[in-house]
Amino acid sequence: MIVLTLPYPLSANRYWRPVKLGAHISIVPTKEAKAFRADIAARCRDQGVRVPLAGRVHIDVKLYPARPQDWQRRMRVDGAAWDDTVRCIDIDNANKVLLDALKDVAIEDDKWVRRLTSERMEPDGEARVVVTITSMPVAQPQADLLGEAA
Repeated sequence: MIVLTLPYPLSANRYWRPVKLGAHISIVPTKEAKAFRADIAARCRDQGVRVPLAGRVHIDVKLYPARPQDWQRRMRVDGAAWDDTVRCIDIDNANKVLLDALKDVAIEDDKWVRRLTSERMEPDGEARVVVTITSMPVAQPQADLLGEAA
């Protein structure tokens, strides 16, 4: 299992950009995306990741938006739902950007992600994301499906 605390992800709109190649349009990473990937790779190395996990993985994402300066006022006014008004990247966009940045660093490829769970957390300070990556064993097929006697 790998547990990483990483910087808050870029918006997908800032991560990819369209490029026209003749009659074809390709989507390519921006310079900002390349810098983000390099930062993620460095932080993964700093946190002990030397080689990507091979094979099937479960990735759990905990997204912590930045806590605004007026969080106490929001809490008094809105109670338990105070963080619903805090600006936060969409979870699906965060996942796509994170999986792309973790490819060849902490995981071999996002094609090996068999389970992905994500949760937007209550802001408790600095914006960040906590990613837990767990290897998933390959389940053995049922013997009767292979025509073998049980």
